[in-house]
Amino acid sequence: MNKDLVSRNRPAFDELHPKIYGAAVVLVAWFALMAWVLFDRSSDVSLLLAFVSLLFLVAAGIPWILSRVWRHHVSDKPHPQQPSLHDWEAGDFKVWGATLHGTDAAIDVLLPLMAVSFGLTAIGIVFVIVRAAALP
Repeated sequence: MNKDLVSRNRPAFDELHPKIYGAAVVLVAWFALMAWVLFDRSSDVSLLLAFVSLLFLVAAGIPWILSRVWRHHVSDKPHPQQPSLHDWEAGDFKVWGATLHGTDAAIDVLLPLMAVSFGLTAIGIVFVIVRAAALP
C-alpha cells in the first residue's frame, strides 16, 4: 500500500501547460459561436453579441499578448523544454505556496469554462426548440 501523504519525485510546475490555455480559448470561442448561432434572431441581439464577442476577444487576447511580451523581453529565466501534457498532469502545480496535482489544477481551470459553454449550448438548444414549437 503506497499512500504517501507527501508526494515524492514528482516535478512541480509554476505555469499552466500551453494546451490548458488552448483548451480555455477553444471553450471561450465555443461560447461565442453558440451565442451567435443559437441566439441571433433579431437585429437588436446582433449588436449585443458583437460587443460580447469583442469582450471575449480582448479577454483572451490581452493575456496572450502580455505572455508573449514577458517571454520575449522581460523574463530572465531560460526557457526549458516544455513537458508533455501527460508529464505536466502527473506532476504538481504550485499555487500560492501550496501545490495541487496537475490534473486537479487543469480541472479547476477548465471546469467553469466548460460549465458556462456547454450550459449556454443546452439553453440555446432548448430556446430553439421552444421557439420552433411556439411558432406555427
